[in-house]
Amino acid sequence: MPTLILVRHGRSTANTAGVLAGRTPGVPLDERGAEQAAALPGRLAGLSLAAAVSSPLQRCRETLRPLLAARPELELHTEERISECDYGDWSGRKLAELADEPLMAVVQQHPSAAAFPGGESMRGMQARAVDAVRDWNARIEAGHGDDAMYVMCSHGDIIKALVADALGMHLDLFQRIHADPCSVTAIRYTRLRPFLLRLGDTGDLASLAPREQPRPGADADAAVGGGAGAP
Repeated sequence: MPTLILVRHGRSTANTAGVLAGRTPGVPLDERGAEQAAALPGRLAGLSLAAAVSSPLQRCRETLRPLLAARPELELHTEERISECDYGDWSGRKLAELADEPLMAVVQQHPSAAAFPGGESMRGMQARAVDAVRDWNARIEAGHGDDAMYVMCSHGDIIKALVADALGMHLDLFQRIHADPCSVTAIRYTRLRPFLLRLGDTGDLASLAPREQPRPGADADAAVGGGAGAP
């Protein structure tokens, strides 16, 4: 099955201001976020990507824009199910102010029981995101083979929830996971289980590229990294 390259959007003006943006429209990348997005094509240069999938929110689309410009053959798909959590009445409020809300302790310590007023539950958020990835895995595999890679740009809580699912962790533990703005998290899916290859990576990603298979008859030691001086 495919390898999913999850990208958290670059730093946004809401991140800088300490605001819980949620699905509030008109939240762009800030200057640092634009720089992070501009560096993304270089970081992914060694990877063959079958498709790009984005949350519909502006900050995600802006994050993928330089990558799409560098790879005009890469088709962009918008996926509503990987949009930010619907924080309802909390959207647009300062995080410092929300820290005093009794619900915040539940969000941090027992998120599977948390539902935002006027919004959605965190269980619902995870379920829709996992369903989206399962559907896209099948779609990419059918069109490009089981060694394909594709990139998906989403949001911090969505990425953390997907990682928790991949690791078999209960949602109540997902706040232990962290992904910085414009970091890359890579999950290799197989028929029996997923493998977490990268988590919140902000550096070089070249080693994610598929390794070349040894030619028939090639030296077996060389194929496994050995050689004359290997033990």
